[in-house]
Amino acid sequence: MSRVPGWLLRHRITIEEYLGDSSTGPLYGPPQQVRAFVDEQTRAVISPGGESVTSSSTAYAAPGTKVPPLSRVTLQSGRVTKVIVCLPRDGGGLPTPDHVEIQLQ
Repeated sequence: MSRVPGWLLRHRITIEEYLGDSSTGPLYGPPQQVRAFVDEQTRAVISPGGESVTSSSTAYAAPGTKVPPLSRVTLQSGRVTKVIVCLPRDGGGLPTPDHVEIQLQ
């Protein structure tokens, strides 16, 4: 497996894992800072529920990063957004940089 080189992960994002809903609103885990590369580009993506939604940005992180849908993410710019979907990108042994793609609202 060829991991995405650390020097490409130029940004820091803060992830608060979505834990579920309570009577007062969504519950999130403790904030954790993750190195990533953030591409702020609008595109259409498919949510885990099968709906077509608009993603305002994509974060690329190291393999093994797990971020459930609806988790809260604070970008380096200070903008707070939510995860649409987190997708592992594995080249299956090919010399490609394996990573995790995090589509954000």
